[in-house]
Amino acid sequence: MGNHHSAQNTTLLRQVFTSIQPDSCPKHYNFHMHTNCSDGKLMPENLMSQAVRIGLQGMAITDHHSVDGYYRAAEWLETQNIDSLHLWTGMEITAYLPPVDVHILGYGFDPSEPSLAPYLTGREPRGVDARAERAISALHNAGAIVVLAHPCRYRRSPEELIPTAVSLGIDGVETYYAYNNPNPWIPSFEQTETVKRLGNSYNLLHTCGTDTHGLDLLQRL
Repeated sequence: MGNHHSAQNTTLLRQVFTSIQPDSCPKHYNFHMHTNCSDGKLMPENLMSQAVRIGLQGMAITDHHSVDGYYRAAEWLETQNIDSLHLWTGMEITAYLPPVDVHILGYGFDPSEPSLAPYLTGREPRGVDARAERAISALHNAGAIVVLAHPCRYRRSPEELIPTAVSLGIDGVETYYAYNNPNPWIPSFEQTETVKRLGNSYNLLHTCGTDTHGLDLLQRL
């Protein structure tokens, strides 16, 4: 499933997000990880090899302000002729959601959509492009499902930030996330319950991810 059309299949991705459980990540699905195309340590090809070994069924590389890692990963999948793993396009954007900066994840988008150009420079967006409503709108224009990353990691509570994000059109929240880097990886119980409750109250999608920056896809760091 390495072709770019399937990487933009948000109908299937929405079904996957609807089925996510506390134990879906990191062995079955993982929708938050970084390569050395942004601030991660893994080469995209090595990351994909590890994903196949783990037995992942669906995933997205979410490098900061870049899809270079996605393209290399998709090419690797094609050359290996692996169809047991579905790779979606992904990206993480730093944006201003008053009154703080947050991280916004986009999935299943068309990277060639012109509205995404300010967010694919390898650097944080500037000026009006840095506003969360602009980033969310640009991702939606490219066909993306848009998710608020790790909602309990900011200087404002998820009770404050999630309703604001909803008012700007967010589609989901990263519900299953390990905030204290446990080994083995397990979602933080208290934060998960809070985000799940808030997400359900706004009818949001729930996602999961390790936010891997190191050399092990089963860990964050």
